[in-house]
Formats: sequence, structure tokens, C-alpha cells
Amino acid sequence: MTASAILPDAAATNWVDRHAPPALRPWLKLGRFDRPAGIWLLMLPGWQGIALAGAEKGQWPNPFLLVAFFVGAALMRAAGCAFNDIVDRDFDAQVSRTAMRPIPAGQISVKQAWAFVFGCCGVSFLILICLGWLAIGLGVLSLGLVAAYPFMKRITWWPQAWLGLTFNWGVLLGYAAATGHLSWTAGLLYASGIFWTLGYDTIYAIQDIEDDALAGVKSSARRLGDRAQYGVAGFYAAAFVMAMAAAWLGGLGALFLPLAALFAVHLSRQAAAVRIDDPVGALKLFKSNTLAGLVLFLALVAGLWAPETRF
Repeated sequence: MTASAILPDAAATNWVDRHAPPALRPWLKLGRFDRPAGIWLLMLPGWQGIALAGAEKGQWPNPFLLVAFFVGAALMRAAGCAFNDIVDRDFDAQVSRTAMRPIPAGQISVKQAWAFVFGCCGVSFLILICLGWLAIGLGVLSLGLVAAYPFMKRITWWPQAWLGLTFNWGVLLGYAAATGHLSWTAGLLYASGIFWTLGYDTIYAIQDIEDDALAGVKSSARRLGDRAQYGVAGFYAAAFVMAMAAAWLGGLGALFLPLAALFAVHLSRQAAAVRIDDPVGALKLFKSNTLAGLVLFLALVAGLWAPETRF
């Protein structure tokens, strides 16, 4: 495999390898722009928080906030991936799926990667300061979660739970940016997202289960083993129940329910298809969560209608 080879979990037709100038490709791959699913999975909780705040007031989601969270999610996901690669560069060199990432492959130095991290964070901060003091505080606090995440796989079997805490912080941030305060409804939606991430990242970790064992890296997929399917089903069930509780407590309209049911069906079909010995299938299931998260966002938007029939 050459240094320019496409990463195994990047689509062979990804836009970076097809269209980006060769000099930019290592940088775009450092930020995982060749694999946009992670941007969606970081952005959608923020959009869900914004949608929940709007639905509680019978209003559409704030379009400025939706755009701001899209750009911020893309930049912060890139910064987080680069930081993770800096910390994990020795582990990545031992895992077949990650050995050709730009840092272990020698395409980008650690110093250059740090400059990339600080650049992405700097632009993200300029977006953050437009969102109000509570959102600014929450954004700063999230850096602690981001910084700790790469070390979780060394100390706990459940780094996926920590990723859930990190990736779904946007629910609180989006809700706070839209309302200027937090609420129990936002907290329940945040908890729902944590379990959702715990489920889909357990599926993702199935890809690396053998290499992780050789490298001494812990994961929920390794911990659950043959029970991974049942674990994912339980995590997804908890995610659905807490999303329903958030909508009920927030007084959303009954039009929330049809799309919420579709969200539940999507998650249940994923759980039924999980196989611990099928890493290719696991990647497909993982990527399908962009659609799951979008469906829940649309369900929350739909909840602003028919307030007289709140469920």
C-alpha cells in the first residue's frame, strides 16, 4: 500500500481523492473530509437541540444557527480527528485500517498537525462568540471532553460512551444558543444522543476488534463480544425512549410521532443486522446513522405543528 492509498473506510469515490489537489489531500484526510459521515454525526445533535428549542415555542429552527453549527461541526470534527491522530499515532501505525493516515504514514508532521488543530479551533471560536454567553461557556467546556477522548480507550472498555458525551454536546450548545438557557428537555435529548452514539460507535468499533486486541486498545465492541447485537439494541432502545421523553416534556405536537416511529424502525433494523464477524457490514450500518439523526431532527421540526394535539 502506498502513502496515497485510499483509507479502507473512505469510499473509493470520495471527493478528496477524485478532485482535491494532491498537495491538499493529506490535510483534508487529516480532518477526515474524505469521510463526511462524522461531520453529520457531530452536526445533527446541534441541529436537534436548535429544532427542539424552536418546536417548544412553535417556531422554525433558526437558519443562522443551522448554518453556524454546520460550519462549526465541520471545523471542530476536523480538529478533533487531527488531535486524536496526534495522540494515537503509535496505535494507528499498528492497525491496518489506520496505518495510512497522514501522521503515521509520514505525510504530515506532528507540529504541522498541531497547527491544523489550532487553526480549526480559532475559526470555530469566531463562530462561537456569536452565539451568546451561555453557548460560549458550553463551547469552552466541551474542549475538556474532546481532549480526554483519545485517552479513554486506554483506561475504559467504554470509550464509545465518552464519545457520546462529546459528540452530543451540541444538543446543549444548540438549545442554549437558541434560547439563552438550558432545560430538562435539552438534558433528556442529550442523554438520548449519548445512547445513540454508544450504539453506532459500538458498531463502528467492530471493524477494528482484532487489531484493537493486538494493540491493547479497549472498546465496547470488544467488551460485548458476541453480545454486541444485544448491547446495540439496548442502547438504541434507551435513545428512543429518552427522545420521546424530551418531546413529551417539551410539549411537542403529535406530528412528531410518525417521524419518531421511523427513527425507531431505522435503529431497530440496524440492531437486527449487527454481526460481530462482519466489519464491512458494520461500516455500512454505521454510515446509515446520518439518516437516522436527520430523521430525528425532522421529527423535532414537525413537532412545532398541531400544538393543540400535543401528545
